[in-house]
Amino acid sequence: MPDKATHPRSLKAQDKVLCATKELLAEGGLSATTVDAIAARSGVSKATIYKHWPSRTAIAAEAFGREMAAAIPLPDTGSVRGDLTEQVRRVSTFYAGEHGKVFAQLLAASVSDPQAAPYFREYFLDARRAALAELWQRGVDRGEVRPGISAGTATDILFGPLIFRLLTGHAPLTAEEADAISTAALDGLLLP
Repeated sequence: MPDKATHPRSLKAQDKVLCATKELLAEGGLSATTVDAIAARSGVSKATIYKHWPSRTAIAAEAFGREMAAAIPLPDTGSVRGDLTEQVRRVSTFYAGEHGKVFAQLLAASVSDPQAAPYFREYFLDARRAALAELWQRGVDRGEVRPGISAGTATDILFGPLIFRLLTGHAPLTAEEADAISTAALDGLLLP
């Protein structure tokens, strides 16, 4: 990935592009979020856009990752079970709405766009996994988790089913289903 410029004018242009991209994603999903549409909406030239991002999917991944981080703050219920159960509910609700469609589109596009995949990992996946590792570490610090289980493994077990349900549509993304997933996973991950 190219290093992002830190010149104030360049940062302002990047912010305009990300804001326009977020709006376009909300209005019409990834298909409506073309570089032409981003340039028109943001007032930033296509040349400048391509100076900072290799593709529309890369821009969309960054914009969406930032939006999700702001939309789903970490809970602090006082226990790792409560925190993770609440976080699974929040993510399930996020995926059940319009954001879920955009996430699925970005995930699929990142598979076929190798230049966008690092942006998806850095701006969406890595940030979400780091936040969940923070929740997990709280449980480690309080002696609530089974020794030897990493935050990454716990994240995959808890949130992988939500993504699978989103992509396949085989089961709903409801609070009740999120709680069922959390209970089944946490009974194996946490100490009694």
